[in-house]
Amino acid sequence: MNRVGLNRAVVLVAGYLPGFALVHHRGRRSGRAYQTPVNAFRIGNGYRVALTYGADSDWVRNVLATGDFDITVRGRTLHLVDAKIETDPSARWAPGPVSVALRRIGADTYLQCRLEEGSTRGRERAEG
Repeated sequence: MNRVGLNRAVVLVAGYLPGFALVHHRGRRSGRAYQTPVNAFRIGNGYRVALTYGADSDWVRNVLATGDFDITVRGRTLHLVDAKIETDPSARWAPGPVSVALRRIGADTYLQCRLEEGSTRGRERAEG
């Protein structure tokens, strides 16, 4: 139900809201382009993406298969590289209320990625 209903609605605004982002990725087998709304936060020279549905989610496996992906944050599409899964049960890297929510639902893993230098991309390139 979440994938069909809520995600389709959130996709429309996730790339613009603080704390949210839109991950652009391709299916490992199908090659089909997908957009997945996520909670993402700038950390140093990259981003951390909360894995609220776990590390075995299709979008996570798609990203790990290539190691890089595009993400739309606050209306800008960026290219992230060196995607890897890390664990932090405290979730102290996330803002206060988000950290509390992540601990409450047991989401102790996140995707750590580095921002590729000069990575701002046009929206048409990210989806094409």
